[in-house]
Amino acid sequence: MWLAVDLLLVAVFTAIGRSNHDESLTVAGWWTTAWPFLAGTLLGWAVLLAARRPPAAVTSGLVVWAGALVGGMVLRQASGQGTATAFVVVATLVLGAFLVLPRLGARFRARFGARG
Repeated sequence: MWLAVDLLLVAVFTAIGRSNHDESLTVAGWWTTAWPFLAGTLLGWAVLLAARRPPAAVTSGLVVWAGALVGGMVLRQASGQGTATAFVVVATLVLGAFLVLPRLGARFRARFGARG
């Protein structure tokens, strides 16, 4: 489940980014922006699987975040898409929120949900 959630949230991140910059939301346009971050997300997941980390753990979210961000930026740069400083900052914050906060929420619900 977490892999699908992570890929969906990264896809949403790229769609929001394109929309906020008045870029087209065609499938081709979205894919151009999304593929580096989706590939980076899969890289993070490869690390999780190799390390046998539980996907729902907050630390696993940190690993996926690092993969999505670093892998995504490296692939963007390599494909000539650019990595302006402001973009890196926004991507760091948004991807961090998207990939770590849901795991924090799930952990909170698992710990305290039965009490409410």
